[in-house]
Amino acid sequence: MDLLSLRDNYLQQRIMLCFNGPISRSLIEEIGHALRNYLNSQAAAPPAAMDVFAVYIEMTQNIRHYARLHGYDEAEATATIAVARDDQEHYLVSAGNLVENADGRRLVEAVEHLAGLDAAELKRAYKTQLRRPRDEAAPSGAGLGLIDMARKSSRPLEARLQPLPSGRSLFSLTATI
Repeated sequence: MDLLSLRDNYLQQRIMLCFNGPISRSLIEEIGHALRNYLNSQAAAPPAAMDVFAVYIEMTQNIRHYARLHGYDEAEATATIAVARDDQEHYLVSAGNLVENADGRRLVEAVEHLAGLDAAELKRAYKTQLRRPRDEAAPSGAGLGLIDMARKSSRPLEARLQPLPSGRSLFSLTATI
């Protein structure tokens, strides 16, 4: 493994934190603590730091829940998570995980729908979803998390679905704070 190239790539892309591997509840917490400490050490504005942390938690908990729901083994339940800065000093919170193709397509469609909404429409969508009774038999959550991430993001969420030889896909999501 060429760590120097990896390090140089991370520096070039301004990646502050990156993880790749199986994700557990305790690992989500530990990485969250590290992220919070890093943001504090960088004197990030408190509202931005809280939004970055909240989006990180939502993304990682969604990945963990999805993997458990589908009975993925440790190799299938891996996640790739990165937090970076762009040239305009926005934080980019990205996460990716293995998904069933149909689920990935639904997620991309949901993200694309949210990308077309302005702040007022996102607020209405959040309130509507909040009032909707939760179907405990539904394969996914209430959808509040995705809407909340879209509301916290200063740009539309970006989703990507990349087919894999296994017949599944890698779903990735990026929020800009």
